[in-house]
Amino acid sequence: MLLFVLTLVGFLFPLAYSPGPGNMFFAALGARFGVAASLPANAGYHVATLVVTGLVGAGLVSTIDPDTALFDGLKMLGSVYVLWLAWKMATSGSTKAEADGRKAGFVDGALLLVLNPKAYVIILLMYSQFGALGPADMADRVGLISLVFTLNNLLAFLLWTMAGDGLGRMFRSESSARHLNLGFAVVLAGVALWMMLG
Repeated sequence: MLLFVLTLVGFLFPLAYSPGPGNMFFAALGARFGVAASLPANAGYHVATLVVTGLVGAGLVSTIDPDTALFDGLKMLGSVYVLWLAWKMATSGSTKAEADGRKAGFVDGALLLVLNPKAYVIILLMYSQFGALGPADMADRVGLISLVFTLNNLLAFLLWTMAGDGLGRMFRSESSARHLNLGFAVVLAGVALWMMLG
């Protein structure tokens, strides 16, 4: 069992820790508001991750295939949502009242996962490689894979959030905060375009 988990984590490591929509969003959130303020959105993303991964593993979301119109629609919706997040980031200032009004919450995090077609591709790829391995009982196997996937992503996102927070601490003045926000907004917009065209 331990070997199975370690192999799964090894497979997931480059996927979870490399830049992507979730990592960039949480790095930007950490830079703008700090780690503590990002926790509701992080919780939303990872509750959604656990649910979606479990449903895919149980065969209930297998219709989201990269060759379907549903996948294309999801890709477009996800790209638009990330562009909207980039716009919010680009137009935010650094005053405390404004910052408090723009914090991302649980629903924002959940939507980021649900509207991220790359997440479905990774989940399907993971199950194609590991779906027949691990515990003999299907429910145990799906539960274990879903839990390992979710916890690995959670750790990666917390590290990206802390990195963003550390960067943000260097840019707390009004003008430098605006520059940092614009920089992260450009990165998020680039991720949105990558999602749309990928």
